[in-house]
Amino acid sequence: MATIATHNGVTNPPSATVYVKNLEERIKVDQLKDALTEIFSEYGNVIDLVAKTNLKAKGQAFIVFDEVEAAERAIKEVQGFELFDKPMILDYAKTRSDATVQREGNIDELETHKRRRLAEKGELIRVFSHLERKQAHEAAEAQKKLKRPAPANAADSGNARPIKASRGAGLKSSNPGAGAVVPEEYLPPNKILFVQNLPEDYDVDSLTSIFGRFEGFREVRLVPGRKGIAFVEYEAEAGAISAKESTAGMALGDENKVTKVVYQRQ
Repeated sequence: MATIATHNGVTNPPSATVYVKNLEERIKVDQLKDALTEIFSEYGNVIDLVAKTNLKAKGQAFIVFDEVEAAERAIKEVQGFELFDKPMILDYAKTRSDATVQREGNIDELETHKRRRLAEKGELIRVFSHLERKQAHEAAEAQKKLKRPAPANAADSGNARPIKASRGAGLKSSNPGAGAVVPEEYLPPNKILFVQNLPEDYDVDSLTSIFGRFEGFREVRLVPGRKGIAFVEYEAEAGAISAKESTAGMALGDENKVTKVVYQRQ
């Protein structure tokens, strides 16, 4: 039986769009949208409903009404309402939705709104890319320091112990970069992602439905004879960065396998 909990966390000024969080993340998006539509349509005309599957947007949704009064009624009545055994937490959205701008303005205003939103998103991607490159550089430098030889006078010390020859001593690595291997998590961004720990039954179509939503998607490549891994290529780094940020750690399949998404090692 659904119950009402007490949540007074409304902090944003009234608008026609209701922001919902604390939703059950394991419910399929279509099922979640149907449930939300059934609940919120009781309070007014719902002109749009946005719920996404990417990691950062999971457990959240936006319900767009055709008038602010409907949003006010919904927040007052639905705040704390339990959906799939979790109390929903509601607030007004911080910005107007595309559907609201389109309804209240004209085509030019809608395009301006979209460009501004995409520009803000692009700035976040650039900042994220810069931070990842910085982390990759710091990790490489740390690896180099670990591989530096001991000072020459260390062997002359009276307390120095003889060094035991290791197996394969005298053999040189054929990999010139073996001395400073950067961990996968700190590889610098590039346009190809390496996806691991996928459910064995996931094919090209399944992965395309996930990764094809991001800008500049080019293709998914499976590895013959190897299950659970794939490569995803984009036209530019920006698309790969956005995809990695949104899908890393996503639970997939009946077993909810947590995927690992990194940039391809160059």
